[in-house]
Amino acid sequence: MVRSSYYIPTLTTDVARGFRVTDPSLGVLLLIPYRHLEQRVLAAVHAAGHPLTLAQARMAQRIDDDGSRLTRLAESAQVTKPTAGYLVDQLERDGYVERVADPRDARARLIRFTPKGHEVIALARQVQDAVEDEWREHLGERRSRALLEALLALRPLTDPYVED
Repeated sequence: MVRSSYYIPTLTTDVARGFRVTDPSLGVLLLIPYRHLEQRVLAAVHAAGHPLTLAQARMAQRIDDDGSRLTRLAESAQVTKPTAGYLVDQLERDGYVERVADPRDARARLIRFTPKGHEVIALARQVQDAVEDEWREHLGERRSRALLEALLALRPLTDPYVED
């Protein structure tokens, strides 16, 4: 039996419904591919000479194309504002982001990517696309489409930033 490094709460669904008692829960099964993707992207980013930490990368992935306010980043990352500020400070120090005036409110600041930050994003997207292509090849087009449709249907229940 292959053991995962994850704490795996098991499904309680019985064998007659198609699951073994030892199968990971649905939540863990959703997490495992994401972690794999995240690790592949971060490895490629490191190989390209960008020593971002996982915490910095997770914060950066929440920055909107037009920039984001620190409060929104903290909220979406589910961390305190000081923690988000610390991570943004690191990203800014290393030249990946900059703080600029918010054109909608002169008192507020937006965090947005610099050209160096956009370079890392482009690399990350290439790796993400390659991993997703591997998944589609493994699952086949029909199952891949069904998985995507199912996950999109869950978004209104699970993503506080999506409108119904």
